[in-house]
Amino acid sequence: MNPPAPTSRMRIARDRPVNPGGDFVLYWMVAQRRTRWNFGLQHAVHLAAALRKPLVVLEALRLDYRWASARLHRFVLDGMADNAARLAAAGVTHHAYVEPEKGAGAGLLAALADRAAVVVTDDWPSFFVPAMVAAGAARCPVQMIAVDSNGILPLSATDRAYTTAHSFRRHLQKTLLPHLSAFPVEDPLLRAGLPPARALPAEVLRRWPCAAPALLSGTEPTRLAALPVDKAVAPTGLRGGAVAAEDRAAAFLAGPLHRYATARNDVEAEVGSGLSPYLHFGHLSPHQLLSDILEAEDWQPDRLSDSTAGSRAGWWGLSPSAEAFLDQLITWRELGFVFQHHNPDSYERFDSLPDWALETLDAHRGDPRPHRYSLSELEEARSHDPIWNAAQRQLLREGRIHNYLRMLWAKKVLEWSHHPEQALQVLIELNNRYALDGRDPNSTSGIFWCFGRFDRAWGPERPIFGKIRYMSSDSTRRKLDLTAYLRRYSAEEQARQGAGGASPI
Repeated sequence: MNPPAPTSRMRIARDRPVNPGGDFVLYWMVAQRRTRWNFGLQHAVHLAAALRKPLVVLEALRLDYRWASARLHRFVLDGMADNAARLAAAGVTHHAYVEPEKGAGAGLLAALADRAAVVVTDDWPSFFVPAMVAAGAARCPVQMIAVDSNGILPLSATDRAYTTAHSFRRHLQKTLLPHLSAFPVEDPLLRAGLPPARALPAEVLRRWPCAAPALLSGTEPTRLAALPVDKAVAPTGLRGGAVAAEDRAAAFLAGPLHRYATARNDVEAEVGSGLSPYLHFGHLSPHQLLSDILEAEDWQPDRLSDSTAGSRAGWWGLSPSAEAFLDQLITWRELGFVFQHHNPDSYERFDSLPDWALETLDAHRGDPRPHRYSLSELEEARSHDPIWNAAQRQLLREGRIHNYLRMLWAKKVLEWSHHPEQALQVLIELNNRYALDGRDPNSTSGIFWCFGRFDRAWGPERPIFGKIRYMSSDSTRRKLDLTAYLRRYSAEEQARQGAGGASPI
C-alpha cells in the first residue's frame, strides 16, 4: 500500500467524518494535474486502498476564470488527455469535465462528494484556486483533505513570508534536509491494489458528461473554437501535459543544464529549461526534477554543506550549473509560493511592496516620463524600443519571454507608465493574459521583483526608478548579442507567424 502524504502537507479543508459507506474515494484534481510524483493523488490512493474503495479522479476545466483563452485551455486539455490515458491504464475512473458554457459545472463536485467516502484535493495558494477549494469544501458532506504538492519545502514549514531570496535561502538551508527524505511516490498508481473502477451514476453523466476525446486530443479544433474563451490568444503550438513535460525535462537535464550557470542570460544559447508552464499547470513535479538531478550527479546527503549563511552556490555539493538551476527551482520559485501563502489577500497589490520601494517610487512619481504608452499600444508592441517590441512579440506568439529580457520588459513598462500603480496593472494584464506560466506565484514574483519585492535599494538614485534596480535597453544591447533575436521577433516575422500565436483557431 502507498504511504499517506506527510502530515506536514495535509490540511483539513472540511472537518467532517469519513463516510465508510461511500461508493468511492474522490480526488478533486485542481492544481497538480499529473499522475506521478503527486502527494495528493498518493494520499487519495492510500485512502482508497485502506477503505477498500474504488478511486474516482475529477479533473474539471471551468470557463469563468479571468483570462480564459484558447491558449490556456489547449494547454490544460493536453494534460487532461495524458491523465485520461494513464488513469484508464491503471483502472481508475477519470472524469474529465470541460464546461461548455459558464456555470454549467456548478453542482458537479457536490454531486460526487455526496457519494464519496472522503475527498482529497490540492492545496495551491494562488489565483482562483483557494477560493474555489474553500467554496467546494463548504458544501462537502464528508471530510475534505487539501494536500500541498507545491514545492520541496512544505508551505507549513514556514511561519512567515520572507523579504529576500537570501533570507529564505538561509531558512531552506536550516530546514530542508528532513524533507529530502520525504518525496512523493514516483507512481502511486503502480500496484495500488484498488478495487475495480466504478461507473459514475447515470444522472451525473447526463448532466455533466465526460469531455469528448476529440476535444482533449485536439484532433477536432472546432470543438475548442466553440467554447466561449478568448480566441485572440491562440494556442502556441507547445503541447501541454505530463508526457510533454517529462520529455522536455529529460532533454533539458541531458543538455542545456550543463551550461546553465554560464549561459542562462545568453538569448541565443537557449539554455533555459522551458519548464515553468508545466510546473505552473501541475504537469511536472519539482520533486521529480530534483530527484533526477540528484541521481544524475550521484548525490548523497553527506555532500550538503553545514553552512546556513544563505550562499547561492556550494550548499548542495553539486556542479555549478545544477546549483544555479536548483536556486531558481527551489529558492526563487518557492519564495513566491511562501509569500502568497502568507499574504493571500495582498500578494498582487501595489501596497504589498516593501516600505523602501513604496517610498522611493512615490518620491519619483512626478518625474518627467519622455515616453508614455497605453495598454493597447504595449499589447500590440508599438513602442519606440525594438528590444521591448521583440520581447512583447515573443510573448504574443509563444506565451513566454526569454528570462533576461522578461526583466527588462517589465522595467521598461515602469518607465513608460503614468505612475507605478498603472505599470503594475499593465504588467499583470499582459503577463497573465499571454504567458503560459502567468497567474503563478513565481510569475507574480518576477513582476513584483521589478518593483523592489525581494530586492534591496540600489544606487545611484535615478529618475522614475529612484532606488529601484535599473535596467536599460542600451546596456542590454551592449551585454547581449540580440541580432538574431530582433530578426526573429520583428514586426514582419510576427505578421507572417500571426500575432496571436502559432496555431490560431
